Amino acid sequence: MPTPSEHTRLPLEARLGEHARTAWPQLEQLHVRHRGAFAYVEAELADGERGKLMRLRYTGAVGRWGFALHCDSSDRHEGSLLPTGSPTGTAADALDRACRLRLAAPGI
Repeated sequence: MPTPSEHTRLPLEARLGEHARTAWPQLEQLHVRHRGAFAYVEAELADGERGKLMRLRYTGAVGRWGFALHCDSSDRHEGSLLPTGSPTGTAADALDRACRLRLAAPGI
């Protein structure tokens, strides 16, 4: 499984942060942690509440990431499909999908 370089990880964090600021103003900040081929994304709301959103899996292509939604009940990530029907896509598409699903539910 390919592992993203720092030159891939840093722009990912910047793009996700910028997209969150413009598309999801209720998010105060995103927190991204990297481990191997994965980027774990948590969201922080304006009231300080913080919760796990999703996991991105590096596919070897800078613009395509595997998407898995965080499951609260088991503290695991479950592979998920984007609205296109694909399990991979842009990080912004994954963030939009996770936010639509998680921010509509109680808590994050």
